[in-house]
Amino acid sequence: MKEALYYQSEKEGKVRCTLCPHRCLLAEEQSGLCGVRRNIGGRLYSLVYEKAIALHVDPIEKKPLFHVYPGSSSFSLATMGCNFKCRFCQNHEISQVHLSSSRQISGESVSASQAVQMARQQGCKTLACTYTEPTVFFEYALEVGKKAREDGLQMVWISNGYISAKPLQEIARFLLAANIDLKSWNEDFYRHEIGGDLSSVLETLVRMKKLGVWLEVTTLIIPGVNDSESELQSIAHFIANDLGPETPWHISRFYPHFKTTHLSPTPIEVLHRAREIGIENGLRYVYCGNVPGEEGEHTFCYQCHERIIQRFGFHVLQNKLCKGCCPVCSAPIDGIFS
Repeated sequence: MKEALYYQSEKEGKVRCTLCPHRCLLAEEQSGLCGVRRNIGGRLYSLVYEKAIALHVDPIEKKPLFHVYPGSSSFSLATMGCNFKCRFCQNHEISQVHLSSSRQISGESVSASQAVQMARQQGCKTLACTYTEPTVFFEYALEVGKKAREDGLQMVWISNGYISAKPLQEIARFLLAANIDLKSWNEDFYRHEIGGDLSSVLETLVRMKKLGVWLEVTTLIIPGVNDSESELQSIAHFIANDLGPETPWHISRFYPHFKTTHLSPTPIEVLHRAREIGIENGLRYVYCGNVPGEEGEHTFCYQCHERIIQRFGFHVLQNKLCKGCCPVCSAPIDGIFS
């Protein structure tokens, strides 16, 4: 365990966690909604500090981060816990620890220095905090970011964007890039389906962009839930106007999982229409995910429409970037390439 950052002492031995917008008020021995931060003796502790539940080497495209060193490897790290309760979570076995009071916090003891060393040994260009929610293992992620910088590596986050302003500002100093889920444009969906609020996520996206973190956005399209034309238009408009047209938008196909097995996979034509909406709103890079072989996997020049990076699934088949520019018209392609 490690004493947590970002909390306040309250009356009667209670503490208030200020790490994320939930601002959980916790009595003695009570854990937050994330399940991994607990009041012990009037102090807040992280139960997952240096407890890695997952350690893998992934293509950076799996994050997905298509404009960060395409074709490179990223050392992926996670602990248990999440501050959302998504019914469609693909990693619910390790993220949704708060759903069971009998579930034990587990993980392999891996220090930040060891994680960075593993990443170096595997030839990875980046170290990704991913799979669950990096916010809830903030202290661990912060230490990883510091150690990575010291050793010439860079850290990326795959996150739901539910983090308070001050910790975001602190972690952003060690973040090269992030992919943030924008799960819906419906406040009721955020509150009732996943246990959060849309406005806080939008604020995180805008703040992160202003802090200079390279940003990509993912929306999982769930049939009959968040796939309406108006909702997709609103998301595309926000990305283009509040984050910038250079911000890649990943539109991912939903497959039945966890508590949503009664639903059907996203129809391909819905993904195609969503991609059209993104392009119509001025976005330069709109991708279709979870559908290997789709045209929407490739990176095209926004000026002359040349196919610059060809992909199949998480693999780069061809990369024609020339010093970060289109080889045909020389338009600068947005991203981090060297």
